[in-house]
Amino acid sequence: MMQRWILGARLRTLPAAVVPVMVGTAAAAGQGIIWWRGGAALLVALALQIGTNFANDYSDGIKGTDGPNRVGPARLVGGGMASPQAVKLAALLSFGVAALVGAVLSLVVAPWLLLVGAAALAAGWYYTGGKNPYGYRGLGEVFVFVFFGLVATMGSTYVQGRQITWLSFSSAVAVGMLACALLVVNNLRDRPTDTESGKITLAVRLGDRPTRLLYVVLIDGALMVASLGVFARPWAPLVLGAGLVAAPAVRQVLGGASGSALIPVLALTGKVQIAAGALLTLGLALSA
Repeated sequence: MMQRWILGARLRTLPAAVVPVMVGTAAAAGQGIIWWRGGAALLVALALQIGTNFANDYSDGIKGTDGPNRVGPARLVGGGMASPQAVKLAALLSFGVAALVGAVLSLVVAPWLLLVGAAALAAGWYYTGGKNPYGYRGLGEVFVFVFFGLVATMGSTYVQGRQITWLSFSSAVAVGMLACALLVVNNLRDRPTDTESGKITLAVRLGDRPTRLLYVVLIDGALMVASLGVFARPWAPLVLGAGLVAAPAVRQVLGGASGSALIPVLALTGKVQIAAGALLTLGLALSA
């Protein structure tokens, strides 16, 4: 029973929630870290990511997008492992946790953050939900870059000292690019079935080769942008060490891996996120 819900939560996507909070908090190092605020920000990010995953499972399932020809891991609704109503409830409960914890954090730090939280919740639901989901129009990467890059990273810095710095911005851009790379390789894998079902992702719009090149630009660009933190924190270039983890993924994508062969690349991209996030966090903290 529990295993299917763990599957639906899509644990491999959770680095996209953890990394921005780590990096954003490290960018605030030196001005005093209030740890409970960092923990609350992490809980909000995780709940929002899991809620979005369940909402995506529900919406794609009832639309028939996750059909029998799906290449990636089975989905709860599309695979018949849970009813649409149960998965929808799981999404709403996750969003509820994000809303509750986020509201407490916002009221303590700055009430206007409630508006940011409301926008993030709406973006999580309407990614594939509603009559005109933006994820079906090639705009999924925009949501990921904004909310799991800029908002989550700079927000994690802001809740510490109520200020946004150039360092937190450049770090947020890098984190957002890494999160987008995860979505791009996921959509590259699903491009044939998404095309058949009418789900127009960015990968469908661009085509095969441009999508592969975009993936490389996002991975390499993220590491380069993150290393620019050297102007504020001398140890920031430690992040370039994640290139050792990224190299095999880049080779496989450029080498034409497709379908089920991209499943391990997706997992490897998550490891790139973790490695880059950990090394950047360490570099920023060491030189604060």
